[in-house]
Amino acid sequence: MNRRAIIYAGIPVLVIAGAAAWHRSGRNKELAKQAVLKREGAVAVTTVAVEERPFRAAIPFTGTLLAVNRAELKAEVAGRVTRVTVHEGDRVAKGTLLSAQDEEDLLLAVQAAEAQLVQAQAQAQQARRDNERAQMLLEKRSITRQAAQQAETFFNASAAGVRAAESNLGLAQSRLHKARITAPFDGEVAARAVQPGEMLAPGQPAFVVVDNRRLEIQADLPAESVALVKVGLRASFRVAGFDKPFQATLTQVSPSVLAEGRTLRVRLEVPNPDGRLKGGLFAEGEFQAEGFQKRNALPASILTTLGRDAEVFVAESGVARKRRIVVGAEQEGWRPVEGLAKGAEVVAQGRDQIAEGTRLLAARGK
Repeated sequence: MNRRAIIYAGIPVLVIAGAAAWHRSGRNKELAKQAVLKREGAVAVTTVAVEERPFRAAIPFTGTLLAVNRAELKAEVAGRVTRVTVHEGDRVAKGTLLSAQDEEDLLLAVQAAEAQLVQAQAQAQQARRDNERAQMLLEKRSITRQAAQQAETFFNASAAGVRAAESNLGLAQSRLHKARITAPFDGEVAARAVQPGEMLAPGQPAFVVVDNRRLEIQADLPAESVALVKVGLRASFRVAGFDKPFQATLTQVSPSVLAEGRTLRVRLEVPNPDGRLKGGLFAEGEFQAEGFQKRNALPASILTTLGRDAEVFVAESGVARKRRIVVGAEQEGWRPVEGLAKGAEVVAQGRDQIAEGTRLLAARGK
């Protein structure tokens, strides 16, 4: 075998030997790393530094959701309930009959008033004819002026009698109408407080009807926010039990700061066409005002929040330290944080494997 053939035959051997040596070296390094981790009890994690980033000025608020259209319906006349046509949760249209009280006496009163009106109208018509005839005879000097004046007086009195009969009929019809409780607008029956056979007194609560398609939030903001808020601002808020935030629009700003508490009262409107949100739920959110301000922040993807609170682990001298922080609304993938200094190293990957005091082998994440 010549020398060149020997060299070519040896190349594969050298390649294989080199690859084996490189593999052993990498494996030895990994084993050494794992030995150090095991010996020291450290957990490998990646961290992200708290950065200062520009955020649109945010104003936090809390409040309770309320229906824009909400009516508490009460009895207007005394009477026994004869009919109740709805249950709690039923949807009703404007004018739907909800309940009726005993109408027999009220119907009789309406019929009597109608009869009185017919009688008064007949008397007034006769008095008008008598008055016209008397005035004609007076011109012919066939009757005395006193007799003509008496005919005119009787005619005026009968006309007043018609107006009184019309008023009595209107009152009777009004009492009959008030014995029937109807829905004032399209909505849902939120509460029903009456049963058939029950006696109602004037002013006694009977039903609550709400329209949850439009809700509102009343919130009291710090007085120093007066220069930042104006009608039309958008806000996001969260409600317990829902994963995603909801949107609202600022529709009213109080013209003055409340003396008690030095707060500025505002009203936000919340569209709710599908009716998922209900009146009485607690809302917590913040406005995004005009202008920007720099705030300490972390990527939203590494934060698990409960409302506006979150717990994170900070790497301090190679040890995990638990911190409770307050976070703001997400903007462009980042959330402002309160309770952490700029540059603090927060554990991003490996959080589930550590606890307070765990030794860390930290590497900066990308």
